[in-house]
Amino acid sequence: MKESILHYVWQNKLFTAHDLQTTDGERLEIIDVGRNNTDAGPDFFNAKVRIGKTLWAGNVEIHNNTSDWYKHNHHLDKSYDSIILHVVLHADGVVCRADGHRIPQHELKYPEHIDDNYTQLFSQQKWIPCSNKIGLVPSIFIQTWKNALLTERLEQKMDSIEKLLSENNNHWEEAFYITLARNFGFGTNSQAFESMAKSLPISVLGKHKDNILQLEALMFGQAGLLNPEKQDDYSIGLKKEYDFLKVKYGLSPIDGSLWKLLRLRPDNFPYIRIAQFAALIHGSTKLFSKILEDSKIESLCKLFENKTSEYWNSSYLFGNKSTTHIKTLGSQSINGILINTIVPFLFCYAHHKNNDELKSRAIQLLEEIPPEHNSIVHGWEELGLKMENAYDSQAFLQLKKQYCDEKKCLRCRIGHKVLTLI
Repeated sequence: MKESILHYVWQNKLFTAHDLQTTDGERLEIIDVGRNNTDAGPDFFNAKVRIGKTLWAGNVEIHNNTSDWYKHNHHLDKSYDSIILHVVLHADGVVCRADGHRIPQHELKYPEHIDDNYTQLFSQQKWIPCSNKIGLVPSIFIQTWKNALLTERLEQKMDSIEKLLSENNNHWEEAFYITLARNFGFGTNSQAFESMAKSLPISVLGKHKDNILQLEALMFGQAGLLNPEKQDDYSIGLKKEYDFLKVKYGLSPIDGSLWKLLRLRPDNFPYIRIAQFAALIHGSTKLFSKILEDSKIESLCKLFENKTSEYWNSSYLFGNKSTTHIKTLGSQSINGILINTIVPFLFCYAHHKNNDELKSRAIQLLEEIPPEHNSIVHGWEELGLKMENAYDSQAFLQLKKQYCDEKKCLRCRIGHKVLTLI
């Protein structure tokens, strides 16, 4: 048996709580199990127990067997002198502090079905460990956990934004521009897009925002994509423009090999996405400020309905003509940008400004956006959990990636309920 289940039972008070005794036969009362310690040192801090008539306050250590105390050399470590109770599954001896004083012990007893459920959770190789039992969990537990998961996901995204703000002297527009660029990569080319944006300050783009040719020259040049095997008049013109602007602003392009085209549909080629990003910059001023002023979903979607320059209506690559097709962002792409850029930035900005109304608005936006379409969302729906909107899909993406895939069932409220099912 892993000690993790003993920690879980102790922390959640799932042990038999009546007629408790130490291994020496003294009456034991658990008043407070203490605070779980995830770092080095005793397992639980600031516990409170009554042994006989004496009230003790201190730390608790948990092991499968008494002998594990000595295997881990706790008897030589003074940081374990604060232990007031040694909790074990099997008492196969006595334990002493570094000074030789004996520590009270208690053999933990709890319902057998917890062990059975634990074994099932961690032994089955399924899409999620509890796939065969999640249907038995009351919806109220899933709903409250979903709310916490969504907040947790937004806070994780906020951490990334905070890092960007720190790197850019708390310049919100710059941090927003870099994050937006990353999300224009839509996963496959996210890192390349972010590198390009970091190499090309928004202040430089701002000086040329009224000239789409110069914007494309700057972006394709910094992307390292202006040395195509097949050249045409347009790409040659961009290269000429970029060579001048590169020297003027002291720019260094990224490695063009970072971009990926393999297994991408033509509409998702990085050339098209860069052209769309250039069109967005061309058609907007202080984009983040504009979003703060009007965060209605209709207004936000409209911001991203820009058309690329005419060249890209009949091209997917430089020097390759194709059937004429106006290449605007589709609704799913726009929704992805709203979910992964707009909402986290509004949430983070609201946090900085202590603006609860704006924070609520950010969350409300997720309720107005359709759920994402991906394998994880489909997996949850196959288990009977309907995704009504992006609020739901974001919460369950967090659950799958941060808990199910990591087998953190003991930290999951659904896992907690499954473990206690009889």
